[in-house]
Amino acid sequence: MPPRTSGSAALRWLIGAVASSTILLTIALVETGLRVQLTAWDTLPYYAAVMIAILLRTATRGTARPVLRRVTRCAEYYTFFTFIVLLGAIASYPVAAATHGFVDEGLARFDTLLHFDWMTWYRVVVMHPGLQRIGRMAYESIYWPPVILLGYYAWTERDRDAWRFMSRFWVAAILTLIVFRFMPAIGPLAYLWHGPVPYMPESALWQPELIPPLRLHAMHLIDLGTLRGLVSAPSFHTAAAVLYIVAAWPIRGLRVPLILLNGAMLLATPVEGTHYLTDMLIGALVAGCAVGLHDWMAHVRPVPRFVLAMGLTA
Repeated sequence: MPPRTSGSAALRWLIGAVASSTILLTIALVETGLRVQLTAWDTLPYYAAVMIAILLRTATRGTARPVLRRVTRCAEYYTFFTFIVLLGAIASYPVAAATHGFVDEGLARFDTLLHFDWMTWYRVVVMHPGLQRIGRMAYESIYWPPVILLGYYAWTERDRDAWRFMSRFWVAAILTLIVFRFMPAIGPLAYLWHGPVPYMPESALWQPELIPPLRLHAMHLIDLGTLRGLVSAPSFHTAAAVLYIVAAWPIRGLRVPLILLNGAMLLATPVEGTHYLTDMLIGALVAGCAVGLHDWMAHVRPVPRFVLAMGLTA
């Protein structure tokens, strides 16, 4: 059942959630001695996207031409979603700085109980360069489903569905960061593999390389052009895939293509994302909780203030 809100109401809720979360992120950055480099050349595409969205909104205000309205909606959706993704990625840095220890031993033990052998999975990919190329492309496809979904919502003028999709995504990002705070991991490649690395996955060894300096406050600058994924557990690729499938399921023309695309991404995630199977199961659980929590809050009045403060009112 869709939330009993109009598109404008859903947008106000999402803006409130992201705004409150931005404030909390700013505080966390100050407390950990981190700052975001906003003047590098890598940031120009972000500023350009915002300017395009503003110009389109200004130029098409009050227009009766459907095509212009849809183009404007599309630009707004993409800009807002990009902002959400950037905030979540940036937030992983101060969260990582507040973590202690690593839980890889427990995650690897659960994988054993599930009869999942990450080393065998990795060796198969090492021996087949074709799987490496396909896996890398599938893993990097994480941003294509939202491009397709948000474009569809813009063209069909389904504001409420678009903002609901982004709200669920943001709730999932918040829950992922909360779990990550208590479950930091360096990933199976760093934990299980010993010796020279025959094939470096897309996620490389960012967790063992970046998390210790962040904890020691030896790292102070976050470059938007080189943002790295620091969250191993839970797998946000898995959480995102589940959210994309949930969003695509009611859309007959997109259901099968997006299920296949996200299925390929999930198959590539253990190696390219250096994730345990346990990470992925936790990521799927996070996505399910995000959908349930969002939809519950969308129906319940009044929204608790402590939830608003956490940025979960979307």
